[in-house]
Formats: sequence, structure tokens, C-alpha cells
Amino acid sequence: MDDVQASIKQQIEENPVILFMKGSPNAPQCGFSQRTSQAVMACGQRFAYVDVLANPDIRAGLPQYGNWPTFPQLWVNGELIGGNDIVLEMYESGELKPLLESAAVKE
Repeated sequence: MDDVQASIKQQIEENPVILFMKGSPNAPQCGFSQRTSQAVMACGQRFAYVDVLANPDIRAGLPQYGNWPTFPQLWVNGELIGGNDIVLEMYESGELKPLLESAAVKE
């Protein structure tokens, strides 16, 4: 495992909820990242994020790590939940909030 993969693994393990996105939750750099971060923020739990535009190594390495080609990517308790479509679907169905709350309890 190279340094980038090790760094990604460490970030995912250390943060119960982490969003890899383009930009930041307050200044997203693409519509998908904006919608995904808004859904996560609307659930009211703290979460970490990584701006993949500012971290080109992670931007290049994360798709191999999680076997998911696109951004954003939401990880909860070490598991890839998915990207924009999946996160929004879970938010609208009411599944996202309890998932994030259960992750926050473990902190």
C-alpha cells in the first residue's frame, strides 16, 4: 500500500463520517458536491471532509481505494455509502439521518 492509499485509509478510519468532495461544504466546487454536502449537513451531525481539488493525490487514489470512480464520496464507519445519487436518495427516504446519528454516537 503506498502513502496515498495509507493516508486515505487513515482518514476513513479516523473519521466516522467523511465526505470526499470537490471544494468544501461552505464553498463547493461542483453541483454534485454541493447537493451531497447539503444533504449531509441537513442531518445535523458533524462530519469531516476532504477537498479532492486541493489534494490531487487523494483525488487520483480514492477511486481505486473505494472502487468508485466519481466524487463526491460519502464514507460512514469505514464503509463507502456512495455518491450524490445514493446520498440524496437516502436523505429523501429518511435513511441518511439515522445512519449519520449512529456513526456520531460511536465517536
